[in-house]
Amino acid sequence: MGTLLLRHATLVATMDDARREIADGAVLIRDNVVEAVGPTDALPAVADAVIDVTGHVVLPGLVNTHHHLFQTLTRAVPAAQDADLFAWLRALYPMWARMTPEMMFVSAQAGLAELMLSGCTTSSDHLYLYPNGSRLDDTIAAAREIGVRFHACRGAMSVGESNGGLPPDALVEDEAAILRDTRRVIEAFHDPAPMSMLCVAAAPCSPFSVSPSLMRECAALASSFGTGVGLHTHLAENDADVVYSRERFGCSPAEYAESLGWAVPHAWHAHCVHLDDAGIALFARNGTGVAHCPTSNMRLASGIAPVRRMLDRGVQVALGVDGSASNDGSHLLAEARQALLAQRVASGAAALTAREALLLATRGGARVLGRDDIGQLAPGKAADVIAFDLDAIAFAGGADHDPLAALLFCAPAQVAISIVDGRIVVRDGALTSLELPPLVLRQRALARALANAR
Repeated sequence: MGTLLLRHATLVATMDDARREIADGAVLIRDNVVEAVGPTDALPAVADAVIDVTGHVVLPGLVNTHHHLFQTLTRAVPAAQDADLFAWLRALYPMWARMTPEMMFVSAQAGLAELMLSGCTTSSDHLYLYPNGSRLDDTIAAAREIGVRFHACRGAMSVGESNGGLPPDALVEDEAAILRDTRRVIEAFHDPAPMSMLCVAAAPCSPFSVSPSLMRECAALASSFGTGVGLHTHLAENDADVVYSRERFGCSPAEYAESLGWAVPHAWHAHCVHLDDAGIALFARNGTGVAHCPTSNMRLASGIAPVRRMLDRGVQVALGVDGSASNDGSHLLAEARQALLAQRVASGAAALTAREALLLATRGGARVLGRDDIGQLAPGKAADVIAFDLDAIAFAGGADHDPLAALLFCAPAQVAISIVDGRIVVRDGALTSLELPPLVLRQRALARALANAR
């Protein structure tokens, strides 16, 4: 791929160990690796390709650690607009049961396109239902085509309504089949090498939709590979979630996770809104990660996760946009802004700074996904680089005071340039890997078909 040089940035924020912020900065990329970062006049002026990023803030690509891409087809569904978590799920399960492999592919591309235009270069996705022949392979194909770094989570539901679970019986799978297919996708797709573009995690959906035995078996399966296969699920999302855990399992959600082998460094749990102090200490002690999804938590009235307390105790915390039927958008920079604002509502005006919120979206995401090759701009790290144009109207009157903080305090903006694995995937604010208008038309047609089917 050769060398690519971004130079004359208003600011390069490295998010590296030194947390450098370099005025008139530059980044030199060789093939798919960052070779050098520093002041423009300290780096070579010549490369195979040179991009002048005057008036831009340059950052490492943002990392999204929790999503349900299939839900982009069910945004703003009337029956689910004013519901809490369990009622929201019950309203949407019947629609999701009608999804097809094509819907999985197209919805994934729509969600990933939206993410990439917000500055996301690495995304996980938690797919936990497989109606009408759908497979995890459908979303993996979508991610490969669009060019994002991807962590595909093989989710599952095995406890239906007839056995005391929340999902309808038609959407649950046999546990032996779940384990077989989880092994299949790990063996077929998981790449543990540095700079990997595709990783796979075992991801039973939640304590109220799978059995304890499946949770244990998945933990054992992931550990058996010994190659960075992660574990992912939902935990302690709302009050009802906690009540279910105590009534059904006789313990808190964190204690339940620990009893099943899920309080480990290669596990990360979505939400944790109602993780108590003992649970926070347990996660900190064991290096277990949390995917914080503030917009979804507010949309469903689940609450505000105790992120400040988690960080102070040493818990690894990252950001997730969550499904596009409980966030209704996939904008990761906006999610970082929501995290900042929500913590201030919960814990005071200085509870989370703009720079801390950006760390959650970069280094925090890398750590939670078990990676040290992304989330920062430093020699030897993956060439995932983004640039925001400070001349946008959203930053007028703010960028001259503190350009980095302006990304969070001002209205969320779209990314101007995005580079993933050394390849330009967004240029001048437009995707280079696919045409958006045909995708939007197909997405809308499928959404109408899904809504009108019976």
